[in-house]
Amino acid sequence: MQLNSNEIEKILPHRYPFLLVDKITDCEPGEYAKGIKCVSANEMQFMGHFPGQHVMPGVLVIEALAQTGAVAMLTLEENKGKVAFFGGIKNARFRKQIVPGDVIEMECTIIEKRGPVGFGKAIAKVDGKKAVEAVLSFAIS
Repeated sequence: MQLNSNEIEKILPHRYPFLLVDKITDCEPGEYAKGIKCVSANEMQFMGHFPGQHVMPGVLVIEALAQTGAVAMLTLEENKGKVAFFGGIKNARFRKQIVPGDVIEMECTIIEKRGPVGFGKAIAKVDGKKAVEAVLSFAIS
């Protein structure tokens, strides 16, 4: 399944400037989601991070990964219309700076589900190279 930004907005409650997934390129509900974010110099975070040498804040990359994972969880039939809350971050690693002009390829694979809680292995790549990885948890409400 593929989703454009209008379809993503029907699943996630986030809106500009906090909707950080531009497109879902592939999704198997309850199993995984793959998405992209095109990083632009016009985004608000670059006014202060850092002037003269823009770098995408790692926390926003993690949030984009969490939103990708939330799509995987919220496209399950029993979760439609619900909200996924970020539950936790484990083993986060930041391997490469992400800058304007980069296209972030994001993937979150659901590795465990316990009732309304899901855990996902998330990876962000730029130009095929791992930039960020973490294990994320979600609570469905």
